Amino acid sequence: METKAKHKSPKGTAAPLQISGAEAVIRCLLAEDANLIYGYPGGAIMPIYDEIYKFQDQLHHVLTRHEQGATHAAQGYARTSGKVGVAMATSGPGATNLVTGIADAQIDSTPMVCITGQVASHLLGSDAFQETDIIGISTPVTKWNYQITKASEIPEIMAKAFYIARSGRPGPVLIDITKDAQFELFDFTYEKCVGIRSYQPYPKLVNESLEQAVQLIGEAKKPFIVWGQGVILGQAEQEFKAFLEKSGIPAAWTILGLSALPTAHPSNRGMVGMHGNYAPNLLTNECDLLIAIGMRFDDRVTGDLRTYAKQAKIIHLELDPAEVNKNVKADVSLLSDCKISLQALTDKIETKSYPEWIKRFDDLDAIENEKVIDGDLHPTKPGLTMGESVEMINKHSKGDAVIVTDVGQHQMVACRYAKFTQSKSNVTSGGLGTMGFALPAAIGAKMGAPSREVVAVIGDGGYQMTIQELGTIFQQQVAVKIVILNNDFLGMVRQWQQLFFDKRYASTEMTNPDFVAIAKGYYIEADRVDNREDLDQAVAKMMASDKPYFLEICVEKEDNVFPMIPTGASVSDIRLE
Repeated sequence: METKAKHKSPKGTAAPLQISGAEAVIRCLLAEDANLIYGYPGGAIMPIYDEIYKFQDQLHHVLTRHEQGATHAAQGYARTSGKVGVAMATSGPGATNLVTGIADAQIDSTPMVCITGQVASHLLGSDAFQETDIIGISTPVTKWNYQITKASEIPEIMAKAFYIARSGRPGPVLIDITKDAQFELFDFTYEKCVGIRSYQPYPKLVNESLEQAVQLIGEAKKPFIVWGQGVILGQAEQEFKAFLEKSGIPAAWTILGLSALPTAHPSNRGMVGMHGNYAPNLLTNECDLLIAIGMRFDDRVTGDLRTYAKQAKIIHLELDPAEVNKNVKADVSLLSDCKISLQALTDKIETKSYPEWIKRFDDLDAIENEKVIDGDLHPTKPGLTMGESVEMINKHSKGDAVIVTDVGQHQMVACRYAKFTQSKSNVTSGGLGTMGFALPAAIGAKMGAPSREVVAVIGDGGYQMTIQELGTIFQQQVAVKIVILNNDFLGMVRQWQQLFFDKRYASTEMTNPDFVAIAKGYYIEADRVDNREDLDQAVAKMMASDKPYFLEICVEKEDNVFPMIPTGASVSDIRLE
């Protein structure tokens, strides 16, 4: 990528100031409206932290309990606020502890800027104390990275970092700054980056492709839409809704696309993928036209690519050219911001309806309701289910809460059953599947949307990977609601062991601590419920609190998540039991 950038001076730019590189970093952050950062200090980044102290009236730094927690919190903040999240760490282990969150942000297209300290430039390559090649390590999982060795580089590189992180398909950027560059004085001026030669983040819609897409939509008898997070990232929710209502086409979502359309909208037919709904999965292989919007045909969605939608024409609305024809060949690709391409399609298509095709969805929904959903939400067995626990949260949140999930059975159940009325309400680790994501991500999600209720739904396994972030919640008094669905197992792995490994539960049963006592040790109000009669009151009490709150719900130990498509199987092989 070219390093030379076009810049635009903000109004009222002052004459150059001679300041240190460390102060320059803070002034760059403030110029980018990045006044909330998550991090953990250390020797190689201490000059920047000294400036944070001096600018604390303008900049809010959140001390997480682990650098991984800083990245996940920055992700949660970005996902609910729509802004760039910022995480900061020192060199060596501090920097490497960021990598999991950076990789998560890369695959889930989350805008984030990570700033790491580095040993002095004359020590680079000498295996100095706490030196690691974080540029080499992070290159595969960043949208862009750069090592600064001169203070004078800081303004331009920081401006580029924020522009690259937020533009086009968003992603994480890492800037590594040597300690001597942080101390060095230079004449500081700042100009925001508005473009980079050779980097074209927004392809221009091709009219010929648009006309071809319109023709395919007009000819289709059984069209189907699968949408992903691109609708949310493109701020195209209203354009998407208008397209659905004019086209009359049924639509289903990937887990990162969830909440772009209200759950109750009549065109919303549920979730596709391994634990998605019965109808949209089966009918993927019956539709005659598949319109993919802002999604990347992940293997968890497609199953066996050799059998995926082979009977259908494919229209792919996508911003990133690398995703087109990567997994599924498109007959027509609309390379553009989907806010633009959806509006263009809506203007040209005719208003239609597909009553017989819609009835096919309804009939399959009835089968799933009878065989799976009724038992999940209205169980007759004595033990609590994950499904009824999520449904109780729906009752008290009325669909207005942000739901943050970790990874595992609880994640699939929450995505299947959570109700949403507005966008940016589902925060989860999709592509990387990072256990430990939810607790710190909920901190950032609440700080990114302080007026909204934020409920973290977490399994007992993933919770213990970042349980130390209870300290961050206590210190910052972030009013998140933490719900642990405790089955004393690594539930998703256990389910696979039950179904495909003859119930050989190798290293998946957990002997758990007293979670309520731990939460209370962090001065967080906490409760436990293990029977159906107490669930409603317990959730109501949690939701009524205006402070951080912890609720442990003890659920069935061997409760499975269905439907399920076995790994590598066709979407047509979806199992209901």
